[in-house]
Amino acid sequence: MELRHLSYFKAVAEELNFRKAAERLFISQPGLSRQIKNLEEMLEVKLFERDQKHVELTAAGAFFKNEVDFVLNHLDLTRNQLKLIAAGKIGELRIGFLGSASNQVLPDLLAKLNTNQPLISTSLEELSNSVQVEMIEKDKLDLGFVRLASVPSDLEMKVVLRDTFSLVVPKNHPLQERDFISVNQFKDESFVLFSSDYSNLYYEQIIGICRDAGFSPKIRHKSVHALTIFKLVENGMGVAIVPTSLKEGYELNVRFMQIPQIPQFTELSAIWKGGNRNPALKQVLPLLG
Repeated sequence: MELRHLSYFKAVAEELNFRKAAERLFISQPGLSRQIKNLEEMLEVKLFERDQKHVELTAAGAFFKNEVDFVLNHLDLTRNQLKLIAAGKIGELRIGFLGSASNQVLPDLLAKLNTNQPLISTSLEELSNSVQVEMIEKDKLDLGFVRLASVPSDLEMKVVLRDTFSLVVPKNHPLQERDFISVNQFKDESFVLFSSDYSNLYYEQIIGICRDAGFSPKIRHKSVHALTIFKLVENGMGVAIVPTSLKEGYELNVRFMQIPQIPQFTELSAIWKGGNRNPALKQVLPLLG
């Protein structure tokens, strides 16, 4: 078995179409079919169910796809690490994060990294909770920052920030913080919330805050980006409930009022794969808050 067999299999497994996979690989469709047949013969197992109209992975093929993804991703990582080592660097850390991590937790980590491990470079990408978990499991990310209650058993998790919730209102809103007793005072207002795609746990917590206050929020807009939410609040499109730490880093005409006497809080956690073999990760984990 050669590396090209894995690349050919990966293309067909992702496209589930031999013609499209062949075009993507810049080879002929009959040639690709022969390579897949050779691979199946070498493995002594059928990887695809196929006829003239449909191509599907067999159970063995689906398992093999996960293994091939791991192997090819690890080869890419190894190739990149070799280039970095040759350039005099320890390596690269691939970090995924929610936008709410970029205000405090992520800058703090990068500052520590710059002081303690200046030869480690970073690649940063803002991603949802679910995408981060998937990419870490597939070794496409080394470290993630998420808002989740739990993660799959092959991942490690460490809480790095525990945060309260605040109500965000336009700066000229008539209610002042000294008069703010309960979110029930805003039951008749429109709300701008983070979408459940951002974090379903977090979304349910916000709905719970309103429910505990005796009302169901009138949700007018949703977004996965904090800046979009704040701009909508600034322009009078509604009020928002967000983690209090998000007040750092934005210069907008909005006010944050911490919600008093509620049991809800939110946690930002770092996650990584226990079996991750990137040497840079082992240097960074002790720096997590």
